[in-house]
Amino acid sequence: MSNLNCDVLIVGAGNAALCAALTARAAGASVTVLERASEHERGGNSRFTEGSMRFVFNGLEDLLRLMPDLTEEEKKNTDFGVYTEEQFFDDIARVTDYRADPDLTEVLVRRSFETLLWLRSNGIRFMPKYGKQAYKVNGKFKFSGGVVLEVWGGGAGLMEALYKLIQERGINLIYEARALSLIQDDAGIQGVVARIKGERTEIRARSVILACGGFEANAEWRARYLGPGWDLAKVRGSRFNTGDGLRMALDAGAMPYGNWSGCHAVAGDLNAPNYGDVALGDAFQKHSYPFGILINADGRRYFDEGSDFRMYTYVECGLALMRQPKQLAWQVFDGKVLNLLRDEYRIRHITKVRADSLEELAEKLEGVNGQRFLETVREYNAAIDTSRSFDPNSKDGRCTRGLAVNKSNWANTIDQPPFEAYAVTCGITFTFGGIKVNQDAQVMDVDDKPIPGLYAAGEMVGGLFYTNYPGASGLVSGAVFGRTAGASAAAAASK
Repeated sequence: MSNLNCDVLIVGAGNAALCAALTARAAGASVTVLERASEHERGGNSRFTEGSMRFVFNGLEDLLRLMPDLTEEEKKNTDFGVYTEEQFFDDIARVTDYRADPDLTEVLVRRSFETLLWLRSNGIRFMPKYGKQAYKVNGKFKFSGGVVLEVWGGGAGLMEALYKLIQERGINLIYEARALSLIQDDAGIQGVVARIKGERTEIRARSVILACGGFEANAEWRARYLGPGWDLAKVRGSRFNTGDGLRMALDAGAMPYGNWSGCHAVAGDLNAPNYGDVALGDAFQKHSYPFGILINADGRRYFDEGSDFRMYTYVECGLALMRQPKQLAWQVFDGKVLNLLRDEYRIRHITKVRADSLEELAEKLEGVNGQRFLETVREYNAAIDTSRSFDPNSKDGRCTRGLAVNKSNWANTIDQPPFEAYAVTCGITFTFGGIKVNQDAQVMDVDDKPIPGLYAAGEMVGGLFYTNYPGASGLVSGAVFGRTAGASAAAAASK
């Protein structure tokens, strides 16, 4: 095989890795990227995402720098609000029970907007999240939960645009290249040993960036670190994220960091494939549960569907589902809210039942105690405080009272046909446990000192997310720390 030695070697080819590659190349470094998958399955978990972005913005003027093609009608009929640094800091702190590393959180929050501007300057296009994150009330859309836009074409569109940039910038991208170990001596990391199309190869580099995901696709590691039953979870994304980068880094003396027993998980279709489908992408997720009720196999509610906006609760929802009998639940909606269901409820590949009466619906809920389900619905309907008006754009306080599991917002009676229910199970997205990096994305060793020549980005960065996750932070985190790692690695290589 021809000489592959370079200034900066990047393991992985998802969003974080390619942002690192583009940044290092712009700094003048020669860059090689190793992608374990084939070209057909390339892109890591990033290609399976919805493409949502959580970032700081202070009003419409900031958003117009990212979406200059907004129409006058969209500007007039949409309340985008603001999302300040303080709000972003508060959201991360709150949902992670105040465990998030403050230094890493500062990097993410303070560099979020400039990173979106950088993506836009490289031709990445954004659009408002109508139909997923905003609902029209009194003729005007209003966004909630701090997230207002997504990439054109979702995660798949983002990755195609980044791959095009990689080709245009002359970055060497190698498919079917699995990194096996780091080359290390007393001076630090000197490269990577990889198996490229079956051939063992040593690649020397002045700097190495690990950006090849967590261990979500490794059933043995899931059972080991996340706990019993997690080996049975569906994997929403890439089948190649088996923890190779983490193992390599730990073998080289990196410090394990973050929530190794925690992960990002969601409710997804019961009959979704065991791994992400490259054709359907993120369509198996089911995120409209705040407007209905969740019923387990015993016929009971088990989760406060309306505790907060879904961007702050869908990980909790997925984790709670993992603890249910048979890891099974049904999301139940009545005719009043069917128009609010997100786009993913309209795909052909779906496990769905429909009925004109609750009794008929109960008979169709496979695996559920139907009699108990009917009792649950009666109790739920009777417990709703109807003095508050239903408002899908705000935490409306329309709640239940006196139930074992109350619903805090968006509680509507389940009584108007047609009734629809969707069978869901837990799907894992990415793992929270990683390795420690500093604010320059340098990997720290077990003595809390930088390992010369080694950097990390993306899911491998431990310490940001604990027990929960503010929705749409993942792609932004990957891009922020990818750019940081690329700049740091290129600067070190130049010396």
